[in-house]
Amino acid sequence: MRKILVFQHVASEPMGHLDPLLRGSGCRIRYVNFSREPRAEPDVRKYDGLVVLGGPMNVDQRHLYPHLNTEMSAIGDAMNAEKPVLAICLGAQLLAAEMGADVHPNPVPEIGWYKLQTLDGAHDDRLFHHFEHRPNYVFQWHAYTFRLPPGAVHLARTRGCRNQAYRLGDKAWGLQFHLEADEALISRWLGTPQGRSEIERYWDARRITRIRGATRRHLMQAQALSERVFGEFVKLLKPNRRRTVLRSR
Repeated sequence: MRKILVFQHVASEPMGHLDPLLRGSGCRIRYVNFSREPRAEPDVRKYDGLVVLGGPMNVDQRHLYPHLNTEMSAIGDAMNAEKPVLAICLGAQLLAAEMGADVHPNPVPEIGWYKLQTLDGAHDDRLFHHFEHRPNYVFQWHAYTFRLPPGAVHLARTRGCRNQAYRLGDKAWGLQFHLEADEALISRWLGTPQGRSEIERYWDARRITRIRGATRRHLMQAQALSERVFGEFVKLLKPNRRRTVLRSR
């Protein structure tokens, strides 16, 4: 059975729609929740792949959250071992930083549904070729962004955030947006005092109602896209079938 390691930063940011896809493929999932185990030092070499989820902290807060250094080191080990890596939101920023790129505040925060524009590099990308030419709306919740790491393939952007997705090599992806977010997860984020406070820091309270409405309009298409995109990542975790060469008579 294939084993995948998942870095989680807070209980309110699980894998969402990605969880049943991994479990349905037969993967054994090991969660490390750093809010509960801040001193954990998991050995990524014992696993067949790595998923790094989002969180409320930022890469420049490593002095407050030393586990971010542990995570970056583990990400580096996974990259050196050429293991499949899927890094989402904060995860994408940690991957970018570990691979030598700058992470910094975005000119504008993005919270809610935004139109994603895929770029030329997405057309033959294993995951991103599933994005259709019509507008694809994805759910966002971030105030920071990243520069592209050296050698990265730029895959997507939004009007307010140039670097939304990239690929490193053939098995590692960084996604700034939350394609894993299902209805329960979005509702939880919008319903917490911390979530409402963050939204009202930039907009008025009516934005929450508008985001809920946009969720009803866009979620079905986003979840269908999530199945196709993350389904490709799950395939990378499956063992390669060995070809048996029969002796000639």
